[in-house]
Amino acid sequence: MSSTIGGSVSVEFGCLRKYEVRRLSTRQGSGRMLSIRASVVSSPDTLELSKANAKQAEKMVRVGVLGASGYTGAEIVRLLANHPHFGITLMTADRKAGQSIGSVFPHLITQDLPNMVAVKDADFSNVDAVFCCLPHGTTQEIIKGLPKSLKIVDLSADFRLRDINEYEEWYGLPHKAPELQKEAVYGLTEVLRGEIQNARLVANPGCYPTSIQLPLIPLIKAHLIEPRNIIIDAKSGVSGAGRGAKEAHLYTEIAEGLHSYGITKHRHVPEIEQGLSDASNSKITVSFTPHLMPMSRGMQSTIYVEMAPGVNIDDLYEHLNNTYQAEEFVRLLEKGVVPHTRHVRGSNYCLINVFQDRIPGRAIIISVIDNLVKGASGQALQNLNLMMGFPEDTGLQYQPLFP
Repeated sequence: MSSTIGGSVSVEFGCLRKYEVRRLSTRQGSGRMLSIRASVVSSPDTLELSKANAKQAEKMVRVGVLGASGYTGAEIVRLLANHPHFGITLMTADRKAGQSIGSVFPHLITQDLPNMVAVKDADFSNVDAVFCCLPHGTTQEIIKGLPKSLKIVDLSADFRLRDINEYEEWYGLPHKAPELQKEAVYGLTEVLRGEIQNARLVANPGCYPTSIQLPLIPLIKAHLIEPRNIIIDAKSGVSGAGRGAKEAHLYTEIAEGLHSYGITKHRHVPEIEQGLSDASNSKITVSFTPHLMPMSRGMQSTIYVEMAPGVNIDDLYEHLNNTYQAEEFVRLLEKGVVPHTRHVRGSNYCLINVFQDRIPGRAIIISVIDNLVKGASGQALQNLNLMMGFPEDTGLQYQPLFP
């Protein structure tokens, strides 16, 4: 673009960015230097094109989300919206095939993503990595049929238990991919980071096991608590039960009260005991009772433990502090401060603290997470970041939503 001044001066402004201000200099015919301060606003179309091209160039990893119409799938989409390297190129949802993500989840209407397709119609030629957010019992055969080049994080329970006989006992189905089970790495990020980095298939932990194992595993490994008489009272928001319509999850069934369920037989029990037994190098059996709370999301595990002889509450606190002081997402609160679920809502954080019980020799541990983020999709993204060689907090630095 040029401008003529007094019929004798021609200034070439060139293309300036939005709101960019430059001092342009030119020489008049008289030899005097004329300075012109110019401010040029780029057109919206040009800016949007530049943004789109930059965004496309940055999305180096092409991601598929299997089961995008469920809560964990939607949470993956939300978290990836601000990820600088991961872009969604495929989404599946058998019952919602042909629909956009915005029509199924209106809060995601701003996301320009491909329509969902049935799993059987999915084309994986344009996919580098997959989040599998399908129900347990359906995932093993699907993952078995995926291209071997894909990195996979499975959010179902289908690959969490190493013992396929134990899987059949608790889930009531024979394991359909025993060879893949040998390859699967359990994805409790802060505990098994090294194995996750080199994995092709990661079994993302369940929500209850995440909130329970993060405080207990370091204490068990350090022999600071006894491996016996561990009592866990855990409470979850209703989203932890999934999006499927069930009578027990109707508003009038859940609201204004507590709903205990899965007493002595919740399917997360063997997963919890597997992780704690690994830490102890001996079999650990826990007493675990879960409850649904009349809230959408959030989880609190209150854990009652017996301290080892000669150990006091300060020893537990100091060891947890030493274990997690350099961690981004696991935070030990100041002494005496009680963790609350409202302080982790929408985030990938786990807040922990320990308290002296009134019963001598015993301690109370409280651990809170958002069951859909650190308990599911956030930890899944943390794991895929590691698997793809990116900093594990990439795309996860959302602050908790409060109030």
